[in-house]
Amino acid sequence: MSSIESPSRKSLMLFSGRAYPELAEEIADSLGVTVTPTASYAFANGELYARSEESARGADVFVIQSHTAPINDWLMEQLILVDALKRASAKRITVVSPFYPYARQDKKSRGREPISARLVADMYKTAGADRIISVDLHTSQIQGFFDGPVDHLFATPILTDYILSKYSGRDITVVSPDSGRVRLSERWSEYLGGTPLAFIHKTRDVTQPNQSVANRVVGDVKGRLCILIDDMIDTGGTICKAADALVEAGAEEVIIAATHGILSDPAAERLAEAPVSEVILTNTLPIAPEKMLDKITVLSIAPLIARAIKEIFEDGSVTSLFDGDA
Repeated sequence: MSSIESPSRKSLMLFSGRAYPELAEEIADSLGVTVTPTASYAFANGELYARSEESARGADVFVIQSHTAPINDWLMEQLILVDALKRASAKRITVVSPFYPYARQDKKSRGREPISARLVADMYKTAGADRIISVDLHTSQIQGFFDGPVDHLFATPILTDYILSKYSGRDITVVSPDSGRVRLSERWSEYLGGTPLAFIHKTRDVTQPNQSVANRVVGDVKGRLCILIDDMIDTGGTICKAADALVEAGAEEVIIAATHGILSDPAAERLAEAPVSEVILTNTLPIAPEKMLDKITVLSIAPLIARAIKEIFEDGSVTSLFDGDA
């Protein structure tokens, strides 16, 4: 079965790009449907092609893509599939981008810089998207870039439930790797029952991507289990320097928790050598087998996304799934 019927005869159809079909299959299983077959391939010169192999006329369609490397190929494939479905007379098209592409380019830090996150939103709209679902956007302002509903889901309950089940009874401090993530730390503290907070005071050279300097720990971490949190881990430089700083400040144990495991090289090597006992991620992005360290735990985001899709399809409330600052 590749669609389900609602009492009003609406049809829900799930489509997936080729970046991470396993996540789409997991979401489909949670919904009790199958992913609709598509023909997707690249021509010799690199141009991409995508076409639904079933009629989508009048359907409520959801197009899932995980924007892992090579991110530009997968973004383009998703846009082409959205365009194909629009031209196939789909009634409503929702883009599902668990990890929003170009999210870190959300503002101008210097003159003559692009705001690429806004450009991505414009491309989704132009292609034919009516709505976007994403998880833990790098900044909340990205919701305003798209001219239509944006359902911003939060992985915090999934991550904190795991931590409460495994580390219950420990003296926990939630640590932000920089001052810009303090609000996220406060939300984490609420979920964990009011744990103390700390953050790493750091500096960053805006002319050098993926590089920062961890300075000093602000807050009491001595003898405590420190949960170092962030929305994503890319090359791992910032988070691993923060872990070093926590150990130097007397932390008893450090674990890392993040939603998006980008893990660009040399992240796996850095995490393997870092003074960290566990790295907790969700599966918004695929993790290559060679990067799956013994200390990495991956939690599934599929049930949360499936619930959001179901609420949208049934014209229910997605707000109940936000669990954060909508």
